[in-house]
Amino acid sequence: MGGERVREAVAGSVALLRTADARDWDTVKAARSRWSCREAAVHVAHSLMIYASRLAARGENPHVPFSVAPEDGPGGAGALHAVETAGALLTATVRTTPRGLRAHHPCPYGTADPEGFAALGVGEVLLHTYDIAEALGLEYRPPAELAESVLTRLLPHVQPGPTPWSTLLWATGRGDLPGRAPVTDWHWVNNLVVPAERLTLESLTPATAADLAAGGDGGFDWVAGGPYDGTREASGMLLKAYEAGVHRPEFGVFVLVRREDDRAVGALGFHGAPDEEGRVEIGYDLAESARGHGYATEALRALAGWALARDDVHTLLATVDHGNRASQAVLTRSGFVRATVEEERAMGEHRETDGPLQVYLRTSAG
Repeated sequence: MGGERVREAVAGSVALLRTADARDWDTVKAARSRWSCREAAVHVAHSLMIYASRLAARGENPHVPFSVAPEDGPGGAGALHAVETAGALLTATVRTTPRGLRAHHPCPYGTADPEGFAALGVGEVLLHTYDIAEALGLEYRPPAELAESVLTRLLPHVQPGPTPWSTLLWATGRGDLPGRAPVTDWHWVNNLVVPAERLTLESLTPATAADLAAGGDGGFDWVAGGPYDGTREASGMLLKAYEAGVHRPEFGVFVLVRREDDRAVGALGFHGAPDEEGRVEIGYDLAESARGHGYATEALRALAGWALARDDVHTLLATVDHGNRASQAVLTRSGFVRATVEEERAMGEHRETDGPLQVYLRTSAG
């Protein structure tokens, strides 16, 4: 749906702004901007062109050998033509780019996939159209689905508000929400990807988590038997954290995607953000057809190494049933050690368990 959302956002923007085509676009400043209305529209076109070019290049090179030079003339006709053209290019590029390909984008993890670039393009169109429309005396209210797609993809740490559009405006410093402080500093958050040897660990967005929790595939091509029940339950927990405003995207759920065929084999993730002592719990599961190949060990090593390299994580813990020898072996191979009886008792005072569990810990990145 990424390409379709770009097409819809551009079409709605251009249709509205063309009603003010004869106005002064060169000296009237777009709201909350140092740019004129014409310059703001050119910025949108340039951004869409950049996103299309980076995806088309199939690489991580941030350099784009293009610039946008709209036709001269009064009003906004030339700039809007540039937006329309660049939007068509991004729409086509998103539609034809393989799902797993990632290209350079700085915020905040260095890359984005086609759905991420589509959301970036929609965000640029929605927000700058709002700025231009306000300056030209027009009322702009895009479809709620477009605003929600930007929120759930690029602002996963922002608690949903009364409506997606009012929340997006507030989250980007363009409006107020009852009970929330004004926003003065913000940035997009593309989903985190952690590489492993044979796998790529792709973090779920609230949108993909909602689809998995509801019984969908989350946009992944799963091996037989996947996604496993634990993946759907973890996705539901992520969605609840997002709705409560306590979701930390980097401490969410990661789907394990096999590089050789781009198929998902399982998931692992955190049970929340680290506590005050820098301790965080981790869990995992695999589709039955993917077990016995070392995928869980490989993924757990990669994510544990990533987490313990952070300043806010000092201890990883995992719990496993006494009789689950296979999972205990995965933890041991991944650098975890069995907690002492005293450590288990101390942690048991602060957590609920479903039955007799063993606790395993890892406290170093080695």
